[in-house]
Amino acid sequence: MQQQLRTTGSALAVLLFINGCGSEEDPVDQFFQNLAQHCGNAYEGELVVDRPGDDMLEGNELLIAHFRECTEDEIRIPFHIETDPDEWDRSRTWIITHHGDSLEIRHDHRYEDGSDEENTMYGGFTHLAPDGNRHEFLYPPRTEEEGVPLGWRLEIEPGERYTYGTMRESEFTWRVDFDLTETVEEPPPPWGSE
Repeated sequence: MQQQLRTTGSALAVLLFINGCGSEEDPVDQFFQNLAQHCGNAYEGELVVDRPGDDMLEGNELLIAHFRECTEDEIRIPFHIETDPDEWDRSRTWIITHHGDSLEIRHDHRYEDGSDEENTMYGGFTHLAPDGNRHEFLYPPRTEEEGVPLGWRLEIEPGERYTYGTMRESEFTWRVDFDLTETVEEPPPPWGSE
C-alpha cells in the first residue's frame, strides 16, 4: 500500500512538473505526460505483430506492462511475461528518460538473481519529429549496419492503448499492445529491483 501511495504521489508530481514546464503543445512533454498519467497502474497486453523467426513470444502468453516508477524525468515500465502457469519472466524493464527536447529509451535486462544480462541498457534517442501520442527512437549501431532507420516505436492513447514495438523505417516489425481501459493487479517487482 505504501508503494502504491508513493507511486501515485510520484505520478502527481510528474504531472504537475510537466504542466509547469511550459506549453502543453510541446510533443516531448505531452508524450511523457501521457505515459506518466498511468503511473502506478498495470495493464494486460497481447502480441500484435510478430517477426518471422522470433521466438520470444508464442502469442498466447499473458503480458503485463506495469508503469511502476515515475520521477520528474524518468518512467520505468517493467514488462512481465507469463511463461507457464504461475511462472513469469520478469527480466525486462523499459526506461524512458526526459531530456528536455528529446526522450531516451533504455532496455534494462536482468537475470532472476538480479544481475545484468550481457545485452542490457541498449537504446536510443528521439528520432525525427516527435508526436504527443507517438515516439520513435533510433538505434544507431543497427541503423548504421543496415543503412535504414531501425529502433523502437512507442504509441499511447491515454486511457485506451499503450504500444511498444521495434521498427524498420517507421513500420512495426514487432509489436505488443496493452489495454489501458482496465487495470490489472500489480505484479511483483521486476528482477533486480529492490
